[in-house]
Amino acid sequence: MSKKIFTEKEITLLSNNPYVKSVSSKGITYTDDFKRLFISENEKGKLPREIFEECGFDIDVLGMYRVRSAGKRWRATYRDNGIMGLKDTRGESSGRPLTRELTLEEKYARLEAQNNLLKAENELLKKIRFCGKGAEGKPVGLPPHQKYILIRSVIEKYNLTQMVRYLCSVAGVSRSAYYRYFSTDSQANRLQKETQDEQVKEIILKAFHFKRRKKGARQIKMTLEGQFQVVYNLKRIRRIMKKYDIICPIRKANPYRRMMKATQEHRVVPNILNREFKQNVPGKVLLTDITYLFYGQGKKAYLSTIKDSSTNEIVAYHVSDRITMDLATDTVKKLKKNPRFQKAENALIHSDQGTHYTHPDYQKLVRKMGLRQSMSRRGNCWDNAPQESFFGHFKDEAFIKTCSSLEELKREVKRYMTYYNHYRYQWKLKRMTPVQYRDHLLKTA
Repeated sequence: MSKKIFTEKEITLLSNNPYVKSVSSKGITYTDDFKRLFISENEKGKLPREIFEECGFDIDVLGMYRVRSAGKRWRATYRDNGIMGLKDTRGESSGRPLTRELTLEEKYARLEAQNNLLKAENELLKKIRFCGKGAEGKPVGLPPHQKYILIRSVIEKYNLTQMVRYLCSVAGVSRSAYYRYFSTDSQANRLQKETQDEQVKEIILKAFHFKRRKKGARQIKMTLEGQFQVVYNLKRIRRIMKKYDIICPIRKANPYRRMMKATQEHRVVPNILNREFKQNVPGKVLLTDITYLFYGQGKKAYLSTIKDSSTNEIVAYHVSDRITMDLATDTVKKLKKNPRFQKAENALIHSDQGTHYTHPDYQKLVRKMGLRQSMSRRGNCWDNAPQESFFGHFKDEAFIKTCSSLEELKREVKRYMTYYNHYRYQWKLKRMTPVQYRDHLLKTA
């Protein structure tokens, strides 16, 4: 808590009190009589607030902080020096004026000191402005510790050891904090913290590179807990990542995704799912779609997947270098062969209105498996958003472009699907992997 600033009206009010010697906007000087009266009454058991109020002071104007600090100061002075210690011995003048004329050397020294101070001030402000610019030249807040380092650099350069207070005010930092930053204890603490951060960084990098898949802060937190039994605060992980430039690639949306449209002879079915993706029943809501995979030197392949919307598990997938009807039907056949997949009651499979899903052969195969069929509205990718989201994560985290052949691409897709289902923890799945969350739902059903 700090002392309040007096207004002009409050200054006038306080000046009329006989126990006030002088008053300004920031401070007040009491008479020696009031100090002695305070000590006398306080020893009788009266509280500081009560004494001040009896002497005509408005506590709301003074503020309790000023009342307590004055009483504490006077009691300490009286205890150490007796009643004479309460006397105000300050003179009316701040010092004896210099009557003699300065020599040329003294004048030159003063001018040089003033010149150095101006240079130091300009250099300090220039460095603060330059260091406080972001990547695109936009101003950003410079941390206090960087300002402390800049202040010390200009002090040492221009030999301005007596101007610390002024330069701290120019930089907008506290003088006490400046000295504290360069104290021996503070430097030792920073060295200890730096060592701890280095150790934490190594542990975070283990999770960051786990299964050769780069991860963001939340993925790192869940991987540390699930695979290494290490619990770190999310803020701590983000701070370490920022400090050591541990960067996770950010997926960019593709607004130009072209959706294959159904022809007139194909049959479009209504959207019976209606975006009710999370029904907490494994095997009830299945999402399917096809995406392009560009690899090697201008080569292109296609990936078809079926995702369990309740658990986010990829229950079937198929990779091909041709976008024929087999791409969709083979994926459904693989779903049928998956021993882990258990079809729930009234299960459905949801897709867009692409030609693969409106084709009579595909719809016949779906009905044969006992699945209802649902389709997104035309041109509305949000109706199948979880499937689109999976493709985005897949293209960020899988090493597709480095594959040189279709067989190598298929092996990489297989490795990623294993990683995604069994090792990639997800925040919205209670920080479990898709397979763990599926088992969790089956146990609690």
